[in-house]
Amino acid sequence: MQRATVFLEFWKRRRSILTYAWDLIEWEEEEETLRPQFEAKYYRMEVINPITGKPEPHQPSSDKVTRLLVSVSGIFFMISLVITAVFAVVVYRLVVMEQFASFKWNFIKQHWQFATSAAAVCINFIIIMLLNLAYEKIAYLLTNLEYPRTESEWENSFALKMFLFQFVNLNSSIFYIAFFLGRFVGHPGKYNKLFERWRLEECHPSGCLIDLCLQMGVIMFLKQIWNNFMELGYPLIQNWWSRHKIKRGIQDASIPQWENDWNLQPMNIHGLMDEYLEMVLQFGFTTIFVAAFPLAPLLALLNNIIEIRLDAYKFVTQWRRPLPARATDIGIWLGILEGIGILAVITNAFVIAITSDYIPRFVYEYKYGPCANHVKQNENCLKGYVNNSLSFFDLSELGMGKSGYCRYRDYRGPPWSSKPYEFTLQYWHILAARLAFIIVFEHLVFGIKSFIAYLIPDIPKGLRERIRREKYLVQEMMYEAELEHLQQQRRKSGQPIHHEWP
Repeated sequence: MQRATVFLEFWKRRRSILTYAWDLIEWEEEEETLRPQFEAKYYRMEVINPITGKPEPHQPSSDKVTRLLVSVSGIFFMISLVITAVFAVVVYRLVVMEQFASFKWNFIKQHWQFATSAAAVCINFIIIMLLNLAYEKIAYLLTNLEYPRTESEWENSFALKMFLFQFVNLNSSIFYIAFFLGRFVGHPGKYNKLFERWRLEECHPSGCLIDLCLQMGVIMFLKQIWNNFMELGYPLIQNWWSRHKIKRGIQDASIPQWENDWNLQPMNIHGLMDEYLEMVLQFGFTTIFVAAFPLAPLLALLNNIIEIRLDAYKFVTQWRRPLPARATDIGIWLGILEGIGILAVITNAFVIAITSDYIPRFVYEYKYGPCANHVKQNENCLKGYVNNSLSFFDLSELGMGKSGYCRYRDYRGPPWSSKPYEFTLQYWHILAARLAFIIVFEHLVFGIKSFIAYLIPDIPKGLRERIRREKYLVQEMMYEAELEHLQQQRRKSGQPIHHEWP
């Protein structure tokens, strides 16, 4: 999380250096021309532009709010569709879990939890890819429905929708495993069931982090392979087919170079938006759940090293030459990256406090373990932790003719207590400790983030001094030019000439 802050702050410094090198420090985009669709829609309603002083088409506030509400409703509908898909995968896990548990093949029967999770992850990845195909078209329709005034407004609106769609699509199942899987299963003799038939799924005996790590690893690995194929493999196939069709129709196989260049794949109509989107989603993967999957930054680094060369090959040999455009920053993407950094702090606090066993171990060590009242040297303060984390259940209550006790993972009273199967005092101690940890962790990390942002200025000191020096020289030149102009006027009028301001 601090790495994300350092990355963003150093990116701001790098951006300022590049902006200065390309002479864009003082460059401000001129008043943008209106989109033809906007002009055609609202040409009958005109107002005077306060900047240009000329009449131009105007979108009424009521119409703008109505279209925005329809667009937001469409966004929420697509998000609800993603949640529905996650629920369908959950139902699939419950059904398959029951089938794998009674499978005849001993390997599957012994590792039914791993087999269920692996199959569900693969199916979830297929659903993610299928939904992504529909998201771009729906985001395009919703953005055009809003009738943005300028091209930059259209790009920002479209980029935000694409990010929201794909972010929720990629991370909804991960959030489910991190914060909901195994939280509402009940206890032996009173398990909660979906549709009164399927028992809710529990986490792996070693903890929910295993399921979360598997989900993130498979999705991240497969998505990187799929993205690299779509960026390079798909254009290669298209270009090969185009050359094949041209050579079939032309007897002379010698084609001019300019025609070969024209037959390459055109640049994406959205420019570099897909590249930005891929990097921002990857940034989210490497920060939001980094506490559960520490290998994510390493996988992202290896992928980016490979993708740098693949993108270079793609831009040089497979795509037509893109048209350059001036820009002082990366636009709305910087705000999205900063939002992901804030979300990463909150998410990792909940992962450490709720998903992992860090807080239960901490509470046992200092409240219920052998070191609760005193600490001896070389003493294992976690001795007996596993036994303490398991509760008792009386098998005779099942009515199956069995006797004795079984153990299950929870903090509930034993059957011989005054309140059997109710949450114990230790459970409430752990819950209070979790909430306290989340509050302290978030405030501490946010404080460190703010301190790091303060220590790293957005513009390097040397560059700031060069900019101020250039502004000073420009003011001096303007002063000398104005002084010379006044002296010329005095010469023409026969007045005495001064070498300073009169």
